[in-house]
Amino acid sequence: MARTAQITRNTKETSIDVSINLDGSGKSTISTGIPFYDHMLEQLARHGGFDLTIAAQGDLHIDTHHTVEDVAIVVGEAIKMALGDKAGVRRFASGLYPLDEALVEIALDLSGRPFVEWNVELPECLPLGNPAFDPSLAEHAISSLATSAAMTLHVNLKTGRNVHHIIEAAFKGLARCLRDAVRVESSGVPSTKGVLA
Repeated sequence: MARTAQITRNTKETSIDVSINLDGSGKSTISTGIPFYDHMLEQLARHGGFDLTIAAQGDLHIDTHHTVEDVAIVVGEAIKMALGDKAGVRRFASGLYPLDEALVEIALDLSGRPFVEWNVELPECLPLGNPAFDPSLAEHAISSLATSAAMTLHVNLKTGRNVHHIIEAAFKGLARCLRDAVRVESSGVPSTKGVLA
């Protein structure tokens, strides 16, 4: 059975279409109007092994915040929908992910219980790209995605000086952990309760 989802979300602030195939090959077509964010979402698809399409239009004349948040929410919802009852998935994944001087630790559980622990203190940095991606939005994006996907997620910065490297290592690490956690390796739901919700 295909583990896919397609979601459309329209508000007064954003209009977003997302489709995902958890068993894809890492192909992506992403357009949010925020180049740095597009680059991070491309990392999510490539290193997660997902096929991911995102078409978003938002009120970028006001700020990039609404678009970043809403895209993350919809991607998380799409992951949750595509997972279905999570029968057979590995559920847990963790690891250390480097990018040059940056090293980020990620641990996640497809628990059905949204919880995010973000221990990443970013060095001061000017916004990235144009339109600008405020580095503080990295936490909001990843937290919104994890919450909407109903996962427990811990992100810990071990070392790092370059803000771009730290954020990219976090997205790549999240992607790799998702790739491992969604892998089907048995037939039952991996919980003594018999359900992950």
